[in-house]
Amino acid sequence: MEKWSLMTVTVLLALTVRWAVSLGSYSGAGKPPMYGDYEAQRHWQEITYNLPIRQWYFNTSDNNLLYWGLDYPPLTAYHSFVCAYIAKLINPDWVALHTSRGYESQPHKLFMRTTVFVADLLVYIPAVILYCFSLKETSAKKKVSSALCILLYPGLILIDHGHFQYPLSLGLALWAVLCLCHDWDLLGSVAFCLALNYKQMELYHSLPFFCYLLGKCFKKGLKGKGLVLLAKLAGTVLLSFAACWLPFGTDVEQIIGLFEDKVANIWCSLSVLIKIKNVISPRTQLKLSFAVTFLSLLPACIKLTVQPSLRGFKFALVSCALSFFLFSFQVHEKSILLVSVPVCLVINEIPFMATWFLLVSTFSLLPLLLKDGLLLPYAVTTPAFLAACLASFSILDKTSAEDLQLKAFSLSLKGYTSCFKAFPRIVRSLFLLSLSLMGILSVLSAAAPPPQRLPDLFPVAVAVLSCLHFLLFLLYFNVVILWDSKNKGQKKIS
Repeated sequence: MEKWSLMTVTVLLALTVRWAVSLGSYSGAGKPPMYGDYEAQRHWQEITYNLPIRQWYFNTSDNNLLYWGLDYPPLTAYHSFVCAYIAKLINPDWVALHTSRGYESQPHKLFMRTTVFVADLLVYIPAVILYCFSLKETSAKKKVSSALCILLYPGLILIDHGHFQYPLSLGLALWAVLCLCHDWDLLGSVAFCLALNYKQMELYHSLPFFCYLLGKCFKKGLKGKGLVLLAKLAGTVLLSFAACWLPFGTDVEQIIGLFEDKVANIWCSLSVLIKIKNVISPRTQLKLSFAVTFLSLLPACIKLTVQPSLRGFKFALVSCALSFFLFSFQVHEKSILLVSVPVCLVINEIPFMATWFLLVSTFSLLPLLLKDGLLLPYAVTTPAFLAACLASFSILDKTSAEDLQLKAFSLSLKGYTSCFKAFPRIVRSLFLLSLSLMGILSVLSAAAPPPQRLPDLFPVAVAVLSCLHFLLFLLYFNVVILWDSKNKGQKKIS
């Protein structure tokens, strides 16, 4: 009973923080002609409500794709239609074709913010709570602490309830992970297919799902139960996609992605030293990007396929998503959330490194948050999150090789074990240095004008510093995955 009471308080606190952030500005507020992501979501409601389904993804006189054309899969469109139907009942002007473009008012802002709240309450927050309750060999206090830190993660709050975005794809992906944790593989496949059909960026997580389930089929034997499971999974995926795309009949057309601003991935960071686009053609860069991405995620995927385990699956979600973020050809800075949510899933196992990563991921969003006028929410929620992690997990005391899941790796370095005696002190010092650098750059970005000759100095500095962190985190997570004991904490797959 006490556990449920604490969890209720945790959810109420998380909702309060979300409400406070939602009172502020949003993406593109008062900035015509394109405005921002808030207007994009409103415009999709306008399009899906007023136009026949066959026109949603096509350029017509009523649907100018250059003005926030719908560029996400069908579930996003269906969700926009549902929101538009409710909006029409409240105020038809909010979704009136053509005349509602750039519509801004306090009642409409309240409506739009409420739709995000409802999505959080119905999909994302329940998945977090149930996931934390499902953690095995974990005390009730630690389960509540995990839920608190996950729900107070500032990056997701600032983007969803500040910048403006729906948490549905990440929430559905969490439901998929939760189902797999309970051996509900078919339900997990349905949930992940729904996530993928809400936002195509869920491809970041697709390989770990595929490798884990394929490895599970191999373990069961492809001449018996494994083959049956494989057939069931294939059928489930096909039916799920068919259900999502069925209303479009034969008029479905794939849509293109997007690329914006200074992003903390390797290509943006390298452009500070080398203008890659002046050295190699876009086509060659695309091939290079694919090759580097593929090679960087290959070790984790092979390990997961050969030795499928839930623990390995969760760490592979982090590693693969981070590889995609760092090395993909086209990346949006918000895509770091696709890495951050899997990191949240292992915060109870590696609280120090998870907290550090989540702080860096929030910092990497700083240029976008400043553009949206979200400096104050950023300045409040980020230290609050750090305080919650310090209080919940005593993270500064969890820096030994064993705490960081590096014991097996340290034992493999027979001649260098003495180096690991000073390891906790070194790690803590690097963490404090990292916090100091992020704090200084945050203050400079917010308060100091950049040099006239270098107008992008601070956004680029944020991107480069974040990228260096992410490269080290990628190395760390791959070491944890590859040196993980095969049978550690795993139940037998049968």
